[in-house]
Amino acid sequence: MGKWRYGIVLDAGSSGTRIHTYKWLKPDKARKKATKEELANLPKVEGIDVKKIHPGISTFGDKPEDVGPDHLHQLFDHAYTVVPEDEIEDTPVFLLATAGMRLLENSKRKTLLKEICTYAKKTTKFQLPDCDLHIQVIPGETEGLYGWIAANYLLQGFDKPDAHDHGKDHHTYGFLDMGGASAQIAFAPNATEAEKHANDLKLLRLRNVDGTSTEYRVFVTTWLGFGVNEARKRYVEHLLEAMPDSDELPDPCLPSGLTVTTKGRPVEAGSPEDKGEKTHISGTGKFDTCIQSVYPLLDKDAPCADPPCLLHGSHVPAIDFDVNHFIGVSEYWHTTHEIFEFAHKDKAYDFHTYQKRVNEFCSMSWSDISKGVKDHAWGNKVDETTALEVCFKASWLINVLHDGIGVPRIGHEALHGGFNGTKEVIDKAKDRGYLDYFQAINKIKGVEVSWTLGKMVLYASSEVSPADPDVLAVGFGTNEPGKGVSSDFQYAGGSPLRWSDDTSPDDDDNDWHDVFTHDSPRRIPGFFLIALIILVALIMACGRERRSSFMHRMRRAFPGGTRSKAAGKRRSKPLNLKLNIASKLFGSNTPPGPAYERVLEEGSASTGGADAFELPDMDDSYTDADHSDSSEGSMRVGRTSGWATPQISGTSGWVTPQISGTNSKSFSDMPAYFDAPASAQVVGLGIGSVHPSGPPSVVGNAIARGGLMARVDSRERLSLDADTAPAHGLRGKMGRVASSKSRASSPSKLRSLKESVD
Repeated sequence: MGKWRYGIVLDAGSSGTRIHTYKWLKPDKARKKATKEELANLPKVEGIDVKKIHPGISTFGDKPEDVGPDHLHQLFDHAYTVVPEDEIEDTPVFLLATAGMRLLENSKRKTLLKEICTYAKKTTKFQLPDCDLHIQVIPGETEGLYGWIAANYLLQGFDKPDAHDHGKDHHTYGFLDMGGASAQIAFAPNATEAEKHANDLKLLRLRNVDGTSTEYRVFVTTWLGFGVNEARKRYVEHLLEAMPDSDELPDPCLPSGLTVTTKGRPVEAGSPEDKGEKTHISGTGKFDTCIQSVYPLLDKDAPCADPPCLLHGSHVPAIDFDVNHFIGVSEYWHTTHEIFEFAHKDKAYDFHTYQKRVNEFCSMSWSDISKGVKDHAWGNKVDETTALEVCFKASWLINVLHDGIGVPRIGHEALHGGFNGTKEVIDKAKDRGYLDYFQAINKIKGVEVSWTLGKMVLYASSEVSPADPDVLAVGFGTNEPGKGVSSDFQYAGGSPLRWSDDTSPDDDDNDWHDVFTHDSPRRIPGFFLIALIILVALIMACGRERRSSFMHRMRRAFPGGTRSKAAGKRRSKPLNLKLNIASKLFGSNTPPGPAYERVLEEGSASTGGADAFELPDMDDSYTDADHSDSSEGSMRVGRTSGWATPQISGTSGWVTPQISGTNSKSFSDMPAYFDAPASAQVVGLGIGSVHPSGPPSVVGNAIARGGLMARVDSRERLSLDADTAPAHGLRGKMGRVASSKSRASSPSKLRSLKESVD
């Protein structure tokens, strides 16, 4: 795997969907390469590709089954050409819908999101573990907060606070965003306002490359219906309400000579609007009147339940423009720069200059504007649709900025003791940085300012392992006093990645996947490692019996201690040690030392004893059925770590072990595992049973019963006399005796047992 992590965010807006692809260094590699200063910074996220298609996904509300093949298909196909093939499965994808989807009916919205999730999982290999997190309609507040992160990230308000000192210990920028359906504002109030309105703020937590965290308290709000397209719809509704019986509605926000439908499209010859059969709108080209006509749309007279308020009665803490400097993106940029700041893209927004240029443009006739568009008088990006809409948009933007939010009108309003900032704004915008009250931007250092970047910065930050295990999670939520993670906390969605212990200086060549390259220094040890893994896998696949058989043959081939006593001491110990280690791997049931053949030999109890042996551990692979007898009258034999458990066999009934000798024990001396009748009696450990009224009967050995009756703890505990406990010679499934080759169930031992009973 490479050194880069990739991430994809689909911005599903009201007019179209943009797919953004980002990359950043994996946390372990970023930490190794970072300088001391860089360690205290956020992960460096780079935007590497953007593609937009039309229309917005909200248009598929009535036909959700088409959103995949007709819309998402080309976006995902494009992403496959950007993200390296070996990184696709590790690349998270987010589809975050905004205002267009917020306006969709709830049932249609849910169905559409479900269809998107199903299509993405079936047709792509991108990382999509949780559709509720990765595919959703985000609130306007979340969109605004992501934008605030993106702007301050690019301006380095986070990483270099000393270089962005606005006074009053304030170093971050406010963020303004306006789309087609909604508008957002996000800013960190000054200390006084932050304390006064603490419950209205969002707590944001980010994590730096070194694992330390930083927290910010930000106010965010959104105004649904205050985007330029929705504002235009409300404006037309007001025109219709003002003149309900008129077929032609005069509009000062359109150039003179331009006639459009109520939907904003130019009237075509022969259409119902052209014939006077349907209401249409005619432009008058009076921009000053346009500004006055648009002002009521701000709804400044709405009741304010929690003062102070700005638009539509929405509460907003007081903005201190001495320290709160705002960045405006999207429509703030397009409307102020695509036409009116052509060839002046490095200039800051200036109300006086801007309004002058808008007046000049909107006072032109539509025929002159159309000719200018064809001659590219305002650049190649300005088409007739843009020119048709820009006068209303400019009027709306001016109203929102100055009468709505309250941004000072530089050039008209005297500030800082009567100082007029117009000349400085125009001539030294770049030198001043972004310390003006408002600055419309599109890119910072070549990177587009988009809320999607803020989302990905937050995600990349969450992947960094915390320096302290007690460090709280990366994300955001309500600023609840005393709570680091609020009840509504939104986790960033990443998983902490452990930093690598590899200290090689060349990170680009340190991935283990390069062991197959001819010039890799890890090629030889890499092949040995792979071979060893395969060998161990084959050994484990052979099964326990084959591994035991292999060890048995090894012990026969290397018995040890055969040349001389001295040589045996030198050889047997290391050899036995090696075989003992191997037995752990191969599953042998015998201790190091000479191996014994599994043969049935004649003998008696007097020829051998159970003075030093131990039963093996039970095989973990056994099931309960392995320890039970399915025949009628049998009982289940459980595992024990002590003496034998009584067993029923045939008609012999309950049995009580009775062992004679120096170490003899009666059943009453032992733990009462079962209550046994006093009339039943047996000699030994359950190999045979003796009924008081008849000859002994052989119950059967461990092999016949399909399982071992008892498990013995140690050699010391079973140091019994061989004559009184012949059955102690059992070992494993074959009943092997450590000090003799004869079996406990051999004919000689059974005869001895019978004679002892008689």
